Amino acid sequence: MMLLAQALPDIAPPVNYSLVPPWMIFVGSLVVLTIIGLAIWYGRRFFRKKQVTLSPRERALAALSEIESEVERIAPYQFSIRVSNILRRYVVEQFDLPMTRQTSVEFLNAIASAPNFGDEEKALLADFLNRCDLIKFARYEATPEDSRLLLDEARQFVKGGALVPA
Repeated sequence: MMLLAQALPDIAPPVNYSLVPPWMIFVGSLVVLTIIGLAIWYGRRFFRKKQVTLSPRERALAALSEIESEVERIAPYQFSIRVSNILRRYVVEQFDLPMTRQTSVEFLNAIASAPNFGDEEKALLADFLNRCDLIKFARYEATPEDSRLLLDEARQFVKGGALVPA
């Protein structure tokens, strides 16, 4: 048995029959995958729907329309807070004024000489803020009609006009 093992030659290592070196295969794969990735990225970017960016006025009007259906269901106190927050966010975004960090009186004093607001808008905003403060801080027993009036004033201010008497 030992004699037979000595007579057989040893096994030769594998022979590389590839005509292309391994590094070229790696680089080629990397280039192909990069091209596919770029094609997908550009394709998604090209065929993606354009996102419509709403203006601060459009966002505020949409938010006011959204909570309009809740006038009867939400307590006037909570409703006044929500409407006030929408209007404050609108003023911050539209006019770049720090309304969220000021009291109503401070804000009204700050816009007294502001050219961004007309006299009607200042009066409307003052009335709106006074009503909100009355409901929020003086705990005025508001009704859904008061909430509706707040909503109308906020909507009219965002639209940029005077409130039409009912």
